[in-house]
Formats: sequence, structure tokens, C-alpha cells
Amino acid sequence: MSMVTTKEMLLKAQREGYAVGAFNAENMEMVQAIIAAAEELGAPVIIQTTPGTLNYASPELFSAMAAEEAAKATVPVALHLDHGNSFELAARAMKAGYTSIMIDGSKEKFEDNVKISSEVVKMAHAMGIPVEGELGTVGGKEDNHSVSENEKTYTDPAEAEEFAKLTQVDSLAVGIGNAHGFYKGVPELKFDILEETKKRVSIPIVLHGASGIPDGDVKKATGLGICKVNFATELRDAYSKGVKEYLAANPDTFDPKKYGAAGKESVKKLVMHKIEVCNCAGKA
Repeated sequence: MSMVTTKEMLLKAQREGYAVGAFNAENMEMVQAIIAAAEELGAPVIIQTTPGTLNYASPELFSAMAAEEAAKATVPVALHLDHGNSFELAARAMKAGYTSIMIDGSKEKFEDNVKISSEVVKMAHAMGIPVEGELGTVGGKEDNHSVSENEKTYTDPAEAEEFAKLTQVDSLAVGIGNAHGFYKGVPELKFDILEETKKRVSIPIVLHGASGIPDGDVKKATGLGICKVNFATELRDAYSKGVKEYLAANPDTFDPKKYGAAGKESVKKLVMHKIEVCNCAGKA
């Protein structure tokens, strides 16, 4: 089917108490693996790219790849700009065919975050495209997006309520102790912040930095209102390990299709596991 937006996808997850897995792709093989995993499990799925990834390959190229693979699938597939860092990139991604946009002004002052988020919402909604905002700064590093420990902040539930009303974003990413990249030790999520935020905002809530969060905590967060869970670092790791293992076993290989297929299969297995963790298998 044609690619869809995340609007109804996340509202359905909110109504039925599960989360949609959102997976970052870096190349064609990862796009194929993510959609193949969702298709096999009958799950809705979101493919994401960061600004850093889009410096490697253009939004036009990723949109074409995702649209081609989605057209062959029977499950809903959305293409999302993850951590969009400017009005201009958001506009380019939508023009390229992205069906969902994030604008991340979380490192800015509250008023400035509201301003840039509102501007992107106005543009995107005119095109029928939903927007994800962020309040509370998710720590760690993902591609070119980096937040140091002293910059990391938790979401204030009262501010989240005000932010949602002022910006009219369609979903909200929260900071509850989650971080990008691999964690040093076991992350401690502030579920009380999530519960209070859920009471104050009616829009779907998003969990970033899920790579390395124990499956049980992801499931608990989903039960407390998380409707979208982002996975990135673990997918990169899985793809790289698949390639490395193939080349270690077949050192004379020079055909990229051979080790690319191994990386793709490794990503597919991981995505299928995460879909099960999010409880969205069979929810297409």
C-alpha cells in the first residue's frame, strides 16, 4: 500500500494500549528489513531518518526507497523525520514525500521551542502531515544530535500540557531518564513523570532512546501511555554485526550483496523482537 501518516496509526495505538515501533534506517537494506519484519508480523511500522543520515543520503532517496518497499506491503508504513533540526529540513522532507515530521526544539528555551514547533505544525498541517514535538531533553548522542549530561532535563508535566496546547503538535516525545545511544548501566526511567504527563496531555506520547532499555521497562512504559517507541542504535549494531560475522566466516567475499543480505537479516530479526515488545504484532 502507499505510505500513510502517523496520525491514525498512533491514535489507534493510544486507544488500544500498545506502541508502534519506530526504527531508524541508514541504507536500503535496513529499509527492506524493517518493512519485511512488520509484514511478517502484521504490524504497523514507522521508518525514521535523522538529519545526520540525511547528510549521507538525501530525503528524496530515502523517500523513494521507502515508498517502493511500502507499495509492496500490506501493512501501514510511515516515513518519519527524526529529530528534525530546522524548518527548512522539515519542509524539504515533506516535499520529498515524508509522511510524518519531528521538530526538536527541546534544547531551546520553552518559548523558543513553542515558536519553532508551532511554525512547523502550521506548515505541516496545511499539507495533512502530523508533527512530533519534544519537551524535556533526551540525553546521549544519535548521529549529529548530541545532548550532554548537564543539558539533559526531565519533562515537566505541567509544561507538557501547556506546550501541547500552544503548539498543537500531534505527538510528544518526553524525557523521563531515557537517552540516545547505548546506556552505561541500566537506565532508570521516571515512570511517575510519564504517568503525570499522560494525565495532562491527550496526544500520543513518544519514548526515544529505547536501545538498551530492558524489554520489561518498555512494556511498562507502553502500559502507562507510550504510543511510539524509537529504536536506532541497536539496529545499527545489528546490521554491523551481521556484516562482520559474514565476512569473518567468508573473508574472500567481495560482493556487497552477500554481506548486505546478512546485515539485513540481522536487522529483521531484531525488529521483529522489538515489535513483539511493543505489543503491536497483528495490529495492522
